[in-house]
Amino acid sequence: MFLRCKCHGLSGSCEVKTCWWSQPDFRVIGDYMKDKYDSASEMVVEKHRESRGWVETLRPKYNNFKPPTERDLVYYESSPNFCEPNPETGSFGTRDRVCNLTSHGIDGCDLLCCGRGHNTRTEKRKEKCHCIFHWCCYVSCQECVRIYDVHTCK
Repeated sequence: MFLRCKCHGLSGSCEVKTCWWSQPDFRVIGDYMKDKYDSASEMVVEKHRESRGWVETLRPKYNNFKPPTERDLVYYESSPNFCEPNPETGSFGTRDRVCNLTSHGIDGCDLLCCGRGHNTRTEKRKEKCHCIFHWCCYVSCQECVRIYDVHTCK
C-alpha cells in the first residue's frame, strides 16, 4: 500500500489536499509476486526434541545459497509435475494439448510441451464469412473454408 494524494483548489493550488491509501496496479503486484516465486528458497523440515517436546524447524536445503530473509518466499514441498497426468492432483498432463508455436509465454509449444516437442496437423474449418446486415433485421453470410495449422504437444 502507498499513500496517494490529490490537490483541490483554483488552478491546482492545493488549498485542500485529499490523501488515501491505495494498492499498486495489479501488474506491479503480479511482477513482484513472480520475482518472489522465481527466487523462492527450498527448505527442509527438521524435527528435534526440546524441553517442551518435539519441535519442527525449517532450514535451507542448500547451504551454498544465501539464507532466506523474513520477506523471502520459502517452500518445503516441490510443486507437482503438471507435464504428466496425475489423478491425485487432478492434472491431465499436457500431452495432446493445443499449443501456440509463435508464443514465448506459457501457451507456447516450448514451455507447454515440457521439452517433448509437438506435432503439427492441418485442419480445414468451415466458418461464416462475408456477412451482410440486411435492413431490417437479419444477417446473411457465406460459408468459407479456412485452413489452419494446429500444433499439439507430443
